[in-house]
Order: sequence, then structure tokens, then C-alpha cells
Amino acid sequence: MKLQSVRVREFQSIQDSNEFEIGDITCLVGKNEAGKTAILQALYRLNPIIETEGNYDVTDDYPRAYVEDYQQDIETRKRKPATVVTAKFSLDPKEVAEIENEFGSGILVNPEFTYSKSYENQRFFNLNVNEIIGIRSLIEKAELPTRLSSSLLKATRLEELKEVLQSKSTPENADHLKRLNSELSKIGNKSLDQYIFETYIVAHIPRFMYFDEYYQMTGRENLDALIKRNNENKLQKSDYPLLGLLELARITFNEVLNPTRTQELVNKLEGASNHLSRKILKYWSQNKHIELRFDVRPARPQDPEGMTNGTNIWARVYDSKHKVSTLLGSRSRGFVWFFSFLAWFDKQQKANEPLILLLDEPGLFLHGKAQEDLLLYIEEELKDKHQVIYTTHSPFMVDARKFERVRIVQDKEMDTTEDLPEEERGTKVLNDVLEATDDSLFPLQGALGYEIYQTLFVGPNNLVVEGVSDLMVLQTISALLDRLGKTSLSPKWTITPVGGTDKVPTFVAILRSQKGMTTATLIDIQAKDRQLIENLYKKKLLKKQNVITYADFLGRGEADLEDMFGDEFYLQLVNKEYEASLQKPITVDDIKNGHPRLLVRLAEYFEHNPMKGNITFSHYRPARYFVDCIGVLENHLPQTTIENFDKVFSTLNKLLR
Repeated sequence: MKLQSVRVREFQSIQDSNEFEIGDITCLVGKNEAGKTAILQALYRLNPIIETEGNYDVTDDYPRAYVEDYQQDIETRKRKPATVVTAKFSLDPKEVAEIENEFGSGILVNPEFTYSKSYENQRFFNLNVNEIIGIRSLIEKAELPTRLSSSLLKATRLEELKEVLQSKSTPENADHLKRLNSELSKIGNKSLDQYIFETYIVAHIPRFMYFDEYYQMTGRENLDALIKRNNENKLQKSDYPLLGLLELARITFNEVLNPTRTQELVNKLEGASNHLSRKILKYWSQNKHIELRFDVRPARPQDPEGMTNGTNIWARVYDSKHKVSTLLGSRSRGFVWFFSFLAWFDKQQKANEPLILLLDEPGLFLHGKAQEDLLLYIEEELKDKHQVIYTTHSPFMVDARKFERVRIVQDKEMDTTEDLPEEERGTKVLNDVLEATDDSLFPLQGALGYEIYQTLFVGPNNLVVEGVSDLMVLQTISALLDRLGKTSLSPKWTITPVGGTDKVPTFVAILRSQKGMTTATLIDIQAKDRQLIENLYKKKLLKKQNVITYADFLGRGEADLEDMFGDEFYLQLVNKEYEASLQKPITVDDIKNGHPRLLVRLAEYFEHNPMKGNITFSHYRPARYFVDCIGVLENHLPQTTIENFDKVFSTLNKLLR
């Protein structure tokens, strides 16, 4: 089961967040006080791992400016209690198969459902089922005589089936109807969707684990007080990691309070902490020479307040390189965060329940390199087992290679004294970076700046292209045209590959905000991307004249860079590059299927004529062959290709300031 999307309404700074998509890893980016924590808190309370933390409170949580209006409307019954969060989940094939095995293929209209919770703190769901298919399956499994099944199959709703069944419940039909009655008795008075949801789905809904800086271990604790808080259900947030560590060490409360076994407790705790530390140090590049040490001893009169009676536990960080030991709470808060998270997370994993992790500013106390370490940990250790949603305002917690994971969180009311239209008020979560303010984009700008700094693909005049193969070909063609006395691409342009059409809007939005910078695109275009590309100028990120596609020079609606070469010449590149893998050389007649894009026609050809050795076609390889062999190939380049690139470069050069 996967969380697909979330919508939060009427909670703290949020009027309506908009529905936003959730992936394996989702990064909520925004400046301080934009409402990132409110998003996580609202979602956490939908189905929290700590059940007592799952309530919404109108006084504390409803947007303060409107809470009195809301309460009066509720009291006078002008409205129903607000739904705070609606989460859309998708079922995996195994979960769908279990339901269909009972009620027939197609019982689910789609393999999705929504799960919501209101200020009444009642959860409710929406699952679309095809009752006719369910009824048919129940009747078929009952193996009824035709005279009975034909009447019952006319029912289109479960209630209608029960009514028809009641009319057929005679002594002579009793044995025949026994199995069907048994199945219907399981469903009872529930609707079919409710029965399916409660029987097959609700137990698989992931719980949310929320973690922020307040869940960190303090480094010292009175164990008697901890046990008392646990028994009274009054645990503090910082207690949970310590409880997780005790469980990992297989230490019971009875053992904790046995003063004769303190050394055994220390040994168990250090064994557990070493287990966690090894996990941390795999991703902790800051200092590989640290370990946790524990001391468990009876309280002393001079111990801190609240720790002068019973038994105390002390945690210290030992640096084996510098031979220094310091109290856990007094050193690297980043390491403490990491250790505390693992101690608490390890306990939750053992519960063997599906989890979604909500990490609030997880890299807050880490410097840039350590934040990269944390991103790597999330990528390699968490993503494949649990969905992760985290908040940040740090550029180093944004993976510039995966901007599709980013959702912008912003509150326009923070930046204006004017009254905004109701639909624009409060915290919004944006799937589309084109709608974000410059302040909200800052972490992305920083992440992109750092990534570009690594590759040196940026300058005052940026030509955004899709990939590295575009860069290689354009540089080679430009040099050739220069030798031929034609128009070459001005050296003032810096060609910036961004990794695909879908990433173009993000990069353009970020580059656009840099003053004094000229940005243009030279990209492929296909029908499914047309709206995305047109939005670059419709939403005023670029002037229309700066949004250039290869189709503009070929007189067609769709075109890739490869189409600029013409079919015959490009097939020469493919045939030479893949000579050892092709069943036979590809001819122009082999790829005539009417589609305007050559790459689409080639893909269809290879689908029916696969290459030897399971080799798959990559458009990078013909591009590389072209660049490597340009000395031989330039005399065979079609004149139309030279003329078209001459027009491309002339058009681009006119945009320079």
C-alpha cells in the first residue's frame, strides 16, 4: 500500500493546502514559518504510532483568525465539522488480489481509497466498489440452482440482494441458500465497501512516525521517573528513543530497578548502542572515531534536580581519537539526532507494521556535508522499505538530481499586508514550481547552484537543453558550422543540460530569478509535453521567443534533436554504432510508420526486432559516435541539416544582450 496524495484543510496556518502528490521520498521545501510542520502534524495525527497523539483540537489547531466564526457555525449547525486531512492510498497487487479472490475480478472500481479525519476525531473512508460484481461472485460461490440464482442475480445492491433472498427463504430452499446466508452473515449490516475496507484494508494502512528535534535523547535520565511516566501514559518526547534503546538491549523495567545488576545493564546498553552506532557511522563522514558509553548507578545527592532518588542512567560520547568523553546532550546535536532517531525507529520496525516516516527538519543541526550523508541514508536505507516525507529550508537537503521529489510550501500572507482572495490565504503546497515565490525557491536555488558549481554548467547566458548528448552534439555541430563559415553558436552561451524535459521548468524557474541572466531553451517537444513547455512563457518565466524547440525549425508539431539529422543520416549513425548488435542494418523503409519523431519509430522497430545480447537502444550512443567520428561524417552531413542548425544558432544568438 502506498500513500499517493495528501490534502490538509483548516489546520493551524492552513486553509487549504491543495492536494499534493507523495512519492517514495517527498521533500517539503519552504522558508521558516511557511507551514511545513503543520502539514506533517496534520498528517501524523491521521494514523499515528502513538495513539494518544492522534487528536485534533479546535481551540489549539483551528486557524486562530477564524476559530470563533467556525465554532459559532458548528453550534448553529450551519456547517459540519471540518475534515482536517484527506489521504489517498493505492493498494498493491497482492492486496487487490486478496479482495478479488473473495468478491471477483473488478470488484474495485480502482485500486485506490481515501482516508480522512475531522475535528470530531473520527476517521472515515471512501472506497469505490462495483456491487454488481460482488453480488455475482457471492451467488456464483454459493452454487445455487438456476431457478434461484437467476432471480438473485437481478439485484444491483447488497440490500436489494438481501430482500430478494428473504423472499426466497423457504424450507425447500434452505439447504441451497445456506452458504450464501453464511457469507452475508459475515457482512452483517455493513455496506459492501465498509466490509471490504474493514476486513481487508484498514489493518494494512501505514502508521505515521513523526520525528523532530524534541524526540532527542537528553543524555541523562532518572529511570524510576521514566517508568512512572510510562505507567501513567505521560511520556515525554525525549523518552521514546531511550525506551527504544532499552528494548533493543532487551532490558526490562525490573532489570532497570535491580541495583545489583548495573554492570550487566551497562554491557547490554553499550552492545545495543554499538549496533546503532555502526549503522550511523556507515553514513556519518564527520568523525568515524566516536562511540556511546553508558553509566547506570544509584542516584546521589549532588545529581541534578529530579535525579536525586532511585537509579540514573548517563550517556556519554567517547572520541577514541582524541581520548575525550562528553555528555551526550552537550555535543554534536546532529549525531544525537541521528542516534535518537535510529533508537526510536528500530523499535517501530520491530512492530512489523507498515510505516510512513515524517521527518521535520531532519538536518537542522548538521552542516552541509553531513546533510548530504543524511540524504544518502534516506535514499539507501529507508526509501525501499518506507515512504519518507521530510521538511527542510536547507539547500543541502534538496537533491538537485531529483527535483521531482520537491513540493514547495509557501504562505503568501507572510509577505504582504494586503488582503488576499480566500483561495490564496494560508499555507499552500505546490506541485508546480512555476507558481512558487522567489523566497520559497531559495533552497532549490541553493541546491541547483551547488550542483551546477560541481559541473560548471552555468553562466550569464544559459541555454537549457535536455541532456549531455544534446550538449555534445550542439558543440560539435557549432564547431563544424564555424569551419564552414556558417553561423555557429555564440561562445557567450553556456549549454546547461538538465536531465529531461520534465526538469526544464524547475531549472528555468531557478535560473530566471538570477538578475542579469539570459536564459533560453532548445529542447525536444512531443504532444504530452506541449502544455508544460508552453507554460514556460504563458506563466511568464521566459519570453515566448526564448522558448525554442527543434520542431520550430522542422515545420512539424513534434521533434527531437535526432530529427534535425534526417532519417537516412541518423540511421547511418545507428547502424555504425550498433553494427555488432543489429540483426541487419536498418533502412528508412523499416521505420515508416507515420509518426513525426524518428526516435518513436525506432523504438517500435526495436520492439519487434530486438538487438542481440539484450542490448537496448540509447540515443546517447549514436550521439557519441557522431562526435567521435565527425572528421569522417561531416562530408556526408545533409545540407538541410547544416541549414537548419544555421537557423537555430542565428535565432539563439539574437537573444543575447
